[in-house]
Amino acid sequence: MAFRRKKISVIGAGQVGATCALMLASRGVGDVALLDINQGAAKGKALDILQTAAVQLFDSQVTGTADYADTADSHVVVITAGSPRRPGLTRDDLLTINARVVASCCREIKKFSPEAVVIVVTNPLDAMCFVAQRELGFQRERVLGMAGILDSARFRTFVALELGVSVRDVQALVMGGHGDSMVPMPRRCFVGGVPLTELLAPERVEVLVERARGGGDEIVKLLETGSAFYAPAASVVQMVEAILRDQRRVLPCAAMLHGEFGVNGLFIGVPCVLGGRGLEKVCEMELDAAERAAFEHSVSRVRALVDDLARLGL
Repeated sequence: MAFRRKKISVIGAGQVGATCALMLASRGVGDVALLDINQGAAKGKALDILQTAAVQLFDSQVTGTADYADTADSHVVVITAGSPRRPGLTRDDLLTINARVVASCCREIKKFSPEAVVIVVTNPLDAMCFVAQRELGFQRERVLGMAGILDSARFRTFVALELGVSVRDVQALVMGGHGDSMVPMPRRCFVGGVPLTELLAPERVEVLVERARGGGDEIVKLLETGSAFYAPAASVVQMVEAILRDQRRVLPCAAMLHGEFGVNGLFIGVPCVLGGRGLEKVCEMELDAAERAAFEHSVSRVRALVDDLARLGL
């Protein structure tokens, strides 16, 4: 029997989507279909990525398309399509535009790849995961949001810079919604097995927590036009690799909760085991009083976003 690589479709050929496609192909995770309503952009970027294979020496195929039929039978679909936050664009505007985009994408995904695991990247992420789940009707194991890995990566980076150590030796966890209500967990941060709280004074830890919360905005301000895409794309790749290679990695992701952490019916960032089925398990743990209060505040912000969907008829 001929070997057949797994198929990954990336919806949206913008900065995040195209970088995802490049990283997935160069790591040999699978063949990639890059889809965008701008067919020229999708085909041009796909061809450019494919030509790097001769230099980077990978065998994954990369194709560009505007036709969802070319994404058929994908094992994983990544949704990056949507509008970024722009000057003059209100929170309701962004929610309306991106909810419609994500809903449209999901109707096509359901038609052409009904067995796929779907990873949502479009913002506001937690609400867009809710829209995707509603449109797809998939079991919760097959709809996930990418946020916690990115937020945790930022926290880990700032800790490593502060202490002058390798980021490889920093473990960290960020929970809750994706945004300024996210919940970095200093008590769960370890540097080579040593708790962060034993290495830094509380006031320095709080500085790092706040920088992690504002990590995305910091990049937006520096770029002036656009937002982060390298680290978001790398975070997506880690999720896809864990699923397609059945690695059973414990990673923070936005998952639909069914009573875990006292939450029902919302996508919230929590530690998840990712494997061949997608979400294999939500890892519950005890939260102290401060962590619980911050987590519940973040959940309330996500719930408000979902309520806004209903208010706007979305």
